Amino acid sequence: MNQWIDSDAKLHEMCEHLADVVKLAVDTEFIRTDTFYPKIALIQISDGEQCWLIDVLAIDDFAPLKALLEDPQKLLIFHACAEDLEVLDYALNICPASIFDTQIAAGITNIGYCMGYARLVQTMFDVELDKQETRSDWLARPLTERQLEYAAVDVQYLHAMEEILSQRLAEQQRTDWFTEETIALFALVEGRKDYHDYYLRVKGAWRLDVASLTVLNRLCNWREERARMLNKPRAHIIKDSVLLELAKRLPSTNSQLYGIDDWHPRSVKRLGSMVLQQIQQASNDRQIALMPTPLPKAVNSLMKEMRRALSGVAESMKIPQEFLCNKKELEDILRSAMAGQCIWPARLTQGWRHAGVQPALQAVLNDSELL
Repeated sequence: MNQWIDSDAKLHEMCEHLADVVKLAVDTEFIRTDTFYPKIALIQISDGEQCWLIDVLAIDDFAPLKALLEDPQKLLIFHACAEDLEVLDYALNICPASIFDTQIAAGITNIGYCMGYARLVQTMFDVELDKQETRSDWLARPLTERQLEYAAVDVQYLHAMEEILSQRLAEQQRTDWFTEETIALFALVEGRKDYHDYYLRVKGAWRLDVASLTVLNRLCNWREERARMLNKPRAHIIKDSVLLELAKRLPSTNSQLYGIDDWHPRSVKRLGSMVLQQIQQASNDRQIALMPTPLPKAVNSLMKEMRRALSGVAESMKIPQEFLCNKKELEDILRSAMAGQCIWPARLTQGWRHAGVQPALQAVLNDSELL
C-alpha cells in the first residue's frame, strides 16, 4: 500500500518511521520544459515493502527529509540518478552521501550499458512495466491513480536490484570499480553547476577565429547568467545558432542585428543593446584559444582500429565497451598523438581502466603509419 505524504506532520512521521532503515529506494518526478531549473513535484521512497509518495508542493518543512536522506549510515538506491541528485540539491538543498545507482552497477556487471529502469526490470525479473506516464504533468493536482501507480513502481524493484547487483559485484570482484564510478558520478553532478566554457558545446564553434571565439564565450556566459536569473531555458533567451552567428558577424550597430535566422525582431529589440554591449566588452577579455578542428578523414581507419582494440578489451573483461572509453576521449587521444605528444584522459591512467584500456590503445598508435 502506498502512503501519500501531503503535510509537514505526515512527513515528520514518515521520517521517524524510517529512521532505523538502512536501505531506502528513492526516485523523483519533476518537470523541466519551460524553466532553466527543474521543478520538483514528487519524491518516492520505499523501504522494500512499503512506498511513500511525498507531495513536495504541499510540504513547507523539509528538514526531517534532509536529515533522513543525508544520513551517511543509510544507503540510497537510485536508478540513473544524476538528474535526481541535481533536482534534490537545487530544489531542497538535499545532497545524499551514500548511494547505489543500479544503472551503473548493471553496466559494470555486464548486464547492459546505460539501461533504462523499465528495460532493466524486464531483463532482471522478466516483468514488463507500463511507462506511458513518463511525460505526464507531475505538477498537476490531484495526480491520477495511474500516475501514482507509475510513481510507486519506479522504486518497487530497486531493493531487489541492489541485492542482486551487489552480490554480482562482489562475485566479479568489481566492488571497487563500482565505487570509482560512483565517485565519478558525484563529480559529474557537481560539475554541471559550472557553466563556464559552454562555448565549447556550440555546434560549429571550431570554425571561429580567436576574436569571434572570445565574443562567443562572453555571449554564452551572459546568456547563462540571464537564463538562471529568469529561470528560463537557454534557448528561450537566445539559441546557440544565434550566438554563433553573432560571433561570426561581430555587429557593432543595432541595424546589423536583424536578419539572423531564429532571432525574432521582438527579441532583437528587447536584447539587442545588451548583446552589443557584451560584444564590445569582449575586446577586454582574455582571448580564447582556437578550438581543434575535426579529425581528417585519413585517420578514420585508425579510429576504427582503436575501437576494435577496445572491443577486444571489453570482451576479455566482460564489460560493455561503452564503459571503457567514449568517442570524445578517443578523438582527444588521437588528436594529441598526431600533434606529437599523446595525452591520456585521467580516468585511463588510473583506476580499473588503466591496466586494460591504455595499453591496448597505445599498441594501436604504435603500429600506425599515420603517426
